[in-house]
Amino acid sequence: MRLPQVRLQSQQALISIETERAQVQMQQPKATQEIQQPQAEVTINTTPSRLTIDQSQAWYDMGLKSVKQAHQDEAKRGYQKVLEGIARRVNDGNEQMKIENGGAPLITQAVRHAYKPEKQFNIGWIPSTFAVKTDYQPAEVDIRVNVNAPMIRNTPNKPIMSYSPGYARTGIRQENDLQVDFEPLVFRNFQFEMSI
Repeated sequence: MRLPQVRLQSQQALISIETERAQVQMQQPKATQEIQQPQAEVTINTTPSRLTIDQSQAWYDMGLKSVKQAHQDEAKRGYQKVLEGIARRVNDGNEQMKIENGGAPLITQAVRHAYKPEKQFNIGWIPSTFAVKTDYQPAEVDIRVNVNAPMIRNTPNKPIMSYSPGYARTGIRQENDLQVDFEPLVFRNFQFEMSI
């Protein structure tokens, strides 16, 4: 006798999912910027330097004088000589007036006036030291700077965005299935069939 047998064969359902990602595209244009820098205003005022050289004393020491100066110097020297002559004569007269004090004033005066005194010699410099006088006034520079501020114009640009939404599609890739196979029970030569 054979026992009946039941065979089950099943198949699970399968789901299919198809997706596409969302896409975002962004572009950020640079800001529009304009910069202008006006030039600074510079004003320069210069007073020139001045150099004065006075060498009249050097020319004077070398005997190179103007006519006017030569006349003045000779007049002073003549006046001085006149005063010296008057003083010498007064002195000689006083010596002769006091002859009672003894001595021989006339002989002494004759010897003194007969011989001129020796000339004194010494080293000198022509022209004299520091005869040339200089005077220097340095230049003056006045600088004025007027700074102009830069002019800046800035225009921001909005970002450019594009968006593609994503999606998900679902479906059944394989349907579920159940198959039942039944083998009937056999008694002696009887056959019994049963199907579901």
